Amino acid sequence: MGWLVSAAGFAAAFHQWKMHVREVVRRAEQAERTQEEFARRLAVEERLRIARELHDSLTHSISVVSIQANVATHLARKRGEDVPESIVAIQEAAGEAMRELRDTLATLRSPDQPAGHGLADLPGLVSRTNAAGLPTRVSVTGHERPVPPHVDAAAFRIVQEALTNAARHAGPATVTVLLDYRGDTLTVQVDDDGTGTGTAGPVRPGRGLVGMRERTTALGGRLDAAPRPTGGFRVRAELPVAALVVDGGTGA
Repeated sequence: MGWLVSAAGFAAAFHQWKMHVREVVRRAEQAERTQEEFARRLAVEERLRIARELHDSLTHSISVVSIQANVATHLARKRGEDVPESIVAIQEAAGEAMRELRDTLATLRSPDQPAGHGLADLPGLVSRTNAAGLPTRVSVTGHERPVPPHVDAAAFRIVQEALTNAARHAGPATVTVLLDYRGDTLTVQVDDDGTGTGTAGPVRPGRGLVGMRERTTALGGRLDAAPRPTGGFRVRAELPVAALVVDGGTGA
């Protein structure tokens, strides 16, 4: 009889121990969910704060630039003069900047949706760049095809930032944009033949290069940015697409 009592006692103790373990696990999971929810709330609040600051600080400034360009256009036409190409470029850039700001604000407020611009918008970007005085052409190699939305948006932004940097730093130059579709990688390469000598020391990354690198790294890709040996500057980003297609993108 003694062993029966011992077995019953052991079974009761084991059951109580299991209940205790389950309760500990439940509390731990609840605490983890609470922490995750708190972190999500903080992230949402921070995104909304940044969105408000961007809206308050940039909307007015961009609007002022646009209004001044419109006034200059009106005065030129009133005097019967041709509107300078630089004024037209400013008008277009201001309009584009406002659209960019709206896209950015929408992304901050709804981060699961990628920004609206993609490679389909590249012809317009190149047209504006040419109008601003930086001759630019685009070439495509490999089998051109749709890529996942976040890759599409990142590729456009990398080209956009590289063109902005060329306009600021290259001096008199021409720019070539290459999109190379090979296997599971989209390579984006932007070359300018500006005043870079190719013998400079390490490149000090500005905000533009940092942003391009962050976009590329976030997709598991690689970015190289350096002076070219023959002069000018090259930005080259290799963006993987296959893994993201499996995750639900709209790729090949």
